Amino acid sequence: MTGAARTTRAAAIAAALLATSALAAPVTDADRALGRAVVTELVAIPTVKGNGQVPTLIAAIEKRLKAAGFVDADIMRVPVSVDGEATAGLVVRLAGRGKAKPIALLGHMDVVGAVPGSWDTDPFKPVEKDGYLYARGASDNKAGVSALVTTFIRLKREKWVPSRDLLLVFSGDEETGMQTTKALVKHPLVATAEYALNSDAGGGSMEADGSNPVFAIQSAEKTFATFRIVASNKGGHSSAPRPDNAIFDAADAIQAVRTLRFPAAFNEITGPMVESLAARSPGAFGSALKTLLANPQDEAARAVAERNPESALMWTTCVPTMLAGGNAPNALPQTADVTVNCRILPGTSIESVQQTLQAAVDKGVPGDAKPKVTLDTAGTASPVSPVRPELFAAIRRAVHANYPGAPAEPAMSSGGTDGREFRSQGIPTYGAGSLAMVRVIDSRAHGANERLLLKSFDKELVFWDTLLRDLGS
Repeated sequence: MTGAARTTRAAAIAAALLATSALAAPVTDADRALGRAVVTELVAIPTVKGNGQVPTLIAAIEKRLKAAGFVDADIMRVPVSVDGEATAGLVVRLAGRGKAKPIALLGHMDVVGAVPGSWDTDPFKPVEKDGYLYARGASDNKAGVSALVTTFIRLKREKWVPSRDLLLVFSGDEETGMQTTKALVKHPLVATAEYALNSDAGGGSMEADGSNPVFAIQSAEKTFATFRIVASNKGGHSSAPRPDNAIFDAADAIQAVRTLRFPAAFNEITGPMVESLAARSPGAFGSALKTLLANPQDEAARAVAERNPESALMWTTCVPTMLAGGNAPNALPQTADVTVNCRILPGTSIESVQQTLQAAVDKGVPGDAKPKVTLDTAGTASPVSPVRPELFAAIRRAVHANYPGAPAEPAMSSGGTDGREFRSQGIPTYGAGSLAMVRVIDSRAHGANERLLLKSFDKELVFWDTLLRDLGS
């Protein structure tokens, strides 16, 4: 072996030992106290659209990062004006030593509004009780933002240098339009990311006693689209009714939507999801899922499966959500307007869903004056992110640091996150996290008395510390 080879081998061994020791570094009580201080500070800032408080929250994060040693060049605001309000996204760089593409770590700083009268506490005055932190945004998504900020502070203070750049990428309007997200994806550093990990799309659930924890690695999202079905008529006096009536036509259109069925379809994410769901679902539902996996066209099995809302992951869904019509109690209606919300499987275009809706309405409504289906609003369609075995193994190792042996499987969500904008621009995105909430009773995001289970949040610091040292070593 040459001297140069010995030197190279010694450097490799030293790097491996450094990586091993980095992975073994424990999260301390001081780290947990810092994490709780950060999340408590951030949830107290009401970053609801219209309040202009996202820059205030960014300033709070910047202050903590600079105190830990981050310099101005590593902290980049991405200013955006949304409906006349000045908001921003935030990019923070933990500089790496190598040339591999960066990893983007996502979260959103904004929250939905809250109706104070529906809460037991003030939604923007955080209250800790019974092991929970109560506040708007406590779980969605300031817990994720806070855990990532705390982890970056910890790594910076230790002078740990990853093998590649790690980027915090925080959006300012995920809940209302994702204009900051679209700007962030175009940022020169972010646009070069190999993939993104989204703190807003990871995590899992468990029983109240902590048993049976299950976690998801979100790898796909349905596309959100809202359509309007508008029936029109010349109207007239209600004392002289006619068979042609805009509200009758709207009622027929609603019935057409009610009976419409989009085909069952499986991809590399939803196929394993349905297999797992079938395995843990006893009785007729589990049997129906197994039948559909073998024959997606089996109508009898579909009829059984549809009784359970979890079956929606197998097909595009469209459902009426709003209704308006008529202009006076003593006049025949000139218009009737039905709002239909659809959640569309990846790979299915919004245009094709609109065409299918129009065809169903045309068939279901008698007469020549067919109601028209128009697109009202739509999110960005995004592809399925490919399964990455090494990355998924790293995510599972981080989950198992808190919950040994717990399943963590790829998943598709029906809701929308910043991930769709990243996927649509060619950056594979995966939900990542081990924030375990108690099933059913802790599902309060966007609702009253939103809360964060603090012992789960403390463990989230271990998750991100383990994962980033793993991926960055």
